[in-house]
Amino acid sequence: MRKSVLIIFLLPFFCIGQEYIDLFKIGYGQSIKNEFKNIDESTSITSFKAGLTVPIPINENHALITGAEFSFNKLQLFPDSEFKNLYNTFLSLGLASTWSEKWSTTLVLLPKIASDYKQISSDDFYIGGIGILKYKKSENLLYRIGFYASQEAYGVFATPILGLYYKSPNEKFEMDLSLPIKGDINYNLGAATLGIDYFGISRSFNLQFDNSPAMYADLSSTEFATYLQFNVFDERILLRTKLGYANDDYKVYEKNDKIDLALSAFRFGDDRTQLNPPFKGSIFVKLEMVYRYDLAKSNSK
Repeated sequence: MRKSVLIIFLLPFFCIGQEYIDLFKIGYGQSIKNEFKNIDESTSITSFKAGLTVPIPINENHALITGAEFSFNKLQLFPDSEFKNLYNTFLSLGLASTWSEKWSTTLVLLPKIASDYKQISSDDFYIGGIGILKYKKSENLLYRIGFYASQEAYGVFATPILGLYYKSPNEKFEMDLSLPIKGDINYNLGAATLGIDYFGISRSFNLQFDNSPAMYADLSSTEFATYLQFNVFDERILLRTKLGYANDDYKVYEKNDKIDLALSAFRFGDDRTQLNPPFKGSIFVKLEMVYRYDLAKSNSK
């Protein structure tokens, strides 16, 4: 009974596009070799990410979106230095609303703590948010437009979002784009799915070094990958193996070295002095697991 009530409340939100909710995600990745530019030195980058999403129905047209995500990257920021753990923990609290058969919105507040977690203070706390407007063109096609903004150690980062969601009538081919942040194109073979995806982020982390002034790392990352996904337990559990190329550049600056504004890939008023050598891109491998709740299948049952 409780399961049926949940489906009735949430189905209107996710039938306008995806007919599923990814309730839990976890992933582990390892780069092959990240070289420093103009220096015969390199570092490996180990990454881990886990996230939880919990929708809470208010009524048939509105639902709270709650969740949390934790991630860390382990690497050397300077040649021959000790490995540094960079942590990012954020909470999500938002509202998903259906206004008509064609229009819906999602507004989410994203407070976070991002640093090496050596001495957590108010300087490690940032707040951001995202807003998305969705238009359902047909049963198989949805358009989205939105905006994301966040406080960072270097100032304010912001980017517009343009995208679409399409699923073929035979439910084999799927395209999910929210550019320039992420994109996914895949083809379902039944027990397995073949796909390619893209992920681009801009993040920062406060840093503490012994006997050194306070600094921060400014991460600009773009990842392109191909993946093989195994669909098990009636496609509730998705197991992905990825191979791709990542351009991860962790630029280190003094704490008070700021910019005016970061708008997507553009930096305005950026006359900062980088303290470490730039990074080259690298091949990476990644393993992911997703627990997916398929609303359409559950509703039919």
